[in-house]
Amino acid sequence: MTMDTELTALEERIARLIAEAEDLSDEVARQGREIAVLRRQVDMLLGREAQREYEDGGSVPLADQKPPHW
Repeated sequence: MTMDTELTALEERIARLIAEAEDLSDEVARQGREIAVLRRQVDMLLGREAQREYEDGGSVPLADQKPPHW
């Protein structure tokens, strides 16, 4: 291999690695946004359930109870 061929191969490899890193970064950012939405939904549902249990006369909201295996 000549020096030019080796240099071109390295440049192509670097370009592919940069593109892959950018793709992975985009995916991580998308997943972070999705996790934030899901956390808000879980918090909302836990709040609703705690309110429902409080209104039904429950002593400790479900969200604050330890699971039975503890």
